[in-house]
Amino acid sequence: MSKFILIIDDESSIRQSLTGALTDEGYRVAAATSGGEGLEAIRNERPDAVLLDIWMPEMDGLEVLKRIKAEWPDLIVVMMSGHGTIETAVRATKLGAFDFVEKPLSLERILVLLQNISSVQDLARENVALRKQIQKTRTLVGQSAPMRTIQDLIRRVAPTTGSVLITGENGTGKELVAHSIHALSPRYYKPFVPVTCAAIPEELIESELFGHEKGSFTGATALRRGKFDLANGGTLFLDEIGDMSLKTQAKILRILQEQKFERVGGSQTISVDVRIVAATNKDLKQEIGRGNFREDLFYRLNVIPFQIPRLRDRKEDIPLLSAHFFREFATTHGKKAREVTPEAMEVLKSYSWPGNVRELKNLIERIMILTSESEDGEPVTVATLLCHLHDETLKAVPVVEPVASSDDAGALCARNLNLRDARQEFEKEFILKTLKENDWNISKTAQILGVERSHLHRKIKSFGIDPPRE
Repeated sequence: MSKFILIIDDESSIRQSLTGALTDEGYRVAAATSGGEGLEAIRNERPDAVLLDIWMPEMDGLEVLKRIKAEWPDLIVVMMSGHGTIETAVRATKLGAFDFVEKPLSLERILVLLQNISSVQDLARENVALRKQIQKTRTLVGQSAPMRTIQDLIRRVAPTTGSVLITGENGTGKELVAHSIHALSPRYYKPFVPVTCAAIPEELIESELFGHEKGSFTGATALRRGKFDLANGGTLFLDEIGDMSLKTQAKILRILQEQKFERVGGSQTISVDVRIVAATNKDLKQEIGRGNFREDLFYRLNVIPFQIPRLRDRKEDIPLLSAHFFREFATTHGKKAREVTPEAMEVLKSYSWPGNVRELKNLIERIMILTSESEDGEPVTVATLLCHLHDETLKAVPVVEPVASSDDAGALCARNLNLRDARQEFEKEFILKTLKENDWNISKTAQILGVERSHLHRKIKSFGIDPPRE
């Protein structure tokens, strides 16, 4: 679709020449003779860009620009003037003008400018689409009572500027909650900058957070902006903040109080507007008692506390999470989404999930990656889960799955078995089937199964599998 350009100028010669030239270039063009007429035209149909004259009777271009930005802040406006001054150009820029061109107009410059505007708009649309796609993969999934409480708290907290402290076990989705708070806040269009405090060496943490000046230490060959600087206007997510040193904690506390800092090796004070969202899997009150965490920083961060539930405490969400991850990884790996049989779902619900949602997500991605062509889109059975769940603490639940066929290595008899016995039976049959398919070649079978040759030998011996005698 051709771009729609609105010209607002009281000079008929300018309107006519621009309209003719831009129409010849494939643009759709409308023209208005005054500021008021131009504003009405925008209300009737929003253009892709406005070419606006500054010097007009009744309402000058700067006033029109001010009104446009108040009502349509994202609309791109280019100012035109035959009596332009640096002061006027600066004022127009401060009011939100995209650019400033002088009369007599250069058609070539106008066309280049409109091409640049088109590129900016295309990039903005791509960013919006990308943000939406990213947000889909960062959706908080769950309808359990604990998750409804978290979701409601996010909606109430996101529009504020209060610091947030998120606690919970590893893998529960603390960063996902932080992303959701940012996405629903007025800062959503500004950066979300994550920092994993435990992953940064102690001697580099201050440089990472606050930046450094050139020559401030060995290896500092250029000025570097820190995470606080990069997150200006947005959200800084400090993950694993319980692992931060007391010295760095003191500087974080100062920034929370003053919204100011200095780079390492610098003396200039830099002001920032950053919302802090912190997360930890530690009990910070216990860390305070041990002398590992500052009590004043804790209370500064803990303005709005979030306690993220463990997956084993919201097992009713497992079917929703499973379906969500199967759809996500079907798209990622170019396969069909798979459902889970009722019996297999009971296995998922019975599992303790020490790795929480992250472990469930990894399991489902592993299943999708290893899905064969014949299994693509087929329901996930207990046999499939037993092949991928490697934990000896699985709870005993009835495994009642019909036999697919006597030759199917994954077929389990319709009888009550605990999961450990059922897994061993499946594993034995699976190894036996793979050995037969590869003419009892141990090395080739081990390669296909993804295990060491010595490990396969031990499995064959423990299951009492005897190779055929010649």
